[in-house]
Amino acid sequence: MRMGRVSRRAFAVAALSAFAMTPAASAAPGRKGGAPASEMRGVWLATVANRDWPSKPGLTASQQRSELLTHLDTAVRNRLNTVVFQVRPTADALWPSPYEPWSQYLTGTQGKDPGWDPLGTAVEEAHARGLKLHAWFNPYRVAAHTDPTRLAASHPARRNPGWVVAYGGKLFYNPGLPEVRAFVEDAMLDAVARYPVDGVHFDDYFYPYPVAGETFDDDDAYEEHGGGFGDRAAWRRDNIDRLVRETADRVKEIRPGVRFGISPFGVWRNASTDPAGSDSRAGVETYDDLHADTRKWVREGWIDYIVPQLYWNIGFAAADYAKLLPWWAEVARGSSTQLYVGEALYKAGDPAQPAAWQEPSELSRHLAFAKEHPQVRGHVFFAARDVAADRVGAMARVVADHYGQPADPPR
Repeated sequence: MRMGRVSRRAFAVAALSAFAMTPAASAAPGRKGGAPASEMRGVWLATVANRDWPSKPGLTASQQRSELLTHLDTAVRNRLNTVVFQVRPTADALWPSPYEPWSQYLTGTQGKDPGWDPLGTAVEEAHARGLKLHAWFNPYRVAAHTDPTRLAASHPARRNPGWVVAYGGKLFYNPGLPEVRAFVEDAMLDAVARYPVDGVHFDDYFYPYPVAGETFDDDDAYEEHGGGFGDRAAWRRDNIDRLVRETADRVKEIRPGVRFGISPFGVWRNASTDPAGSDSRAGVETYDDLHADTRKWVREGWIDYIVPQLYWNIGFAAADYAKLLPWWAEVARGSSTQLYVGEALYKAGDPAQPAAWQEPSELSRHLAFAKEHPQVRGHVFFAARDVAADRVGAMARVVADHYGQPADPPR
């Protein structure tokens, strides 16, 4: 999710920065009565660049474990029921993987054994607290730099330099190579085979977010594998479609009952681009820019759940929460894919954000509005550090207004 101080959320801001904000609309009234029998109440626990955990690299195993358990306890205290734990942030691992090196975010040195098993511990301790644990993987991101020699000597990207594309100051695996797709699936699904995780989760990074003036160099892969497609964009979308379909099938083969979900950027396409798109003016559209046909995955039932990142306030002109949520509800209507909503808790109380985010009630109003749309089965909050800090009491307000009683996650 985060690469240093730049996050997937920052892309949302950058994509919309050219547009003005309109005053917040009034919240729709919530549904009467108590909590539903089941709803997703999730939190992302990000490890990339030590965003949420561990607080810094190089802590002792005991210190790391203690911090992890504190995050789980905080989730329970806020009546959440699911933790989405980032276990493969940059083509590395937070478990003893035979495919990829230990993550540098644990010890400060990629490939160095931290002396314990974070994923195994997280699964065990989450379940002991009544929490579900979804293992969160980033398929194609390799590094936040372009120097392969800075990777561990055993890193697959060093052993297979033809797999890697430098773009935007970062290294990525090339999604257009079938051998890359097979490898990243094997690397991710090793964790599913080893541990009784409750879910497998991807976020919004497929092909990288566009960088002005740069080209993602997949010419050779397109020449070799792109025959039969009308253009490169269609071929790229097919590459991502294959990753999604194959991962879904393999998860169910390895561990039946494990749920597979994806959390994309919140705009599939603007209506100005496609009449089927949302009433938005976002500068990024997942279909065109990330080559991720998120709407198709829902309508075809390839994934068990989707969590669009609706990280804008009610009334935001370029991407209004109150317009995007109904659009996603309509996409999910009649499908087998459950809809949860990604919520920008990290914006609450941030002085750099619009005025609406200075109000502790903004997120609570989101949940009240969502209750008017039966397709919405819950919410996931970014992220664990912000649940703990709760700068302006936005999370406490959500709990008081909407989470009066515990709830089981949807099945």
